[in-house]
Amino acid sequence: MYQKRLYRTEGIDAKVAGVCGGLGEYLGIDPNIVRLVTVLLFFFGTLSFWVYLIAALILPRKSDIYPGF
Repeated sequence: MYQKRLYRTEGIDAKVAGVCGGLGEYLGIDPNIVRLVTVLLFFFGTLSFWVYLIAALILPRKSDIYPGF
């Protein structure tokens, strides 16, 4: 049975730490939409910066979960 895992993207897909790219792949939407929402939330003064920072520290890289990527 296939189980989706949340991870950070790497390489060319990762813009800063790969959190938005991984979240976009997990949700099945374009990562650029996730990046845009994150930036908008950051400018509106929400906790998006801290959530992003914590996720960048906690989430594993894609190659750690799926060897060979």
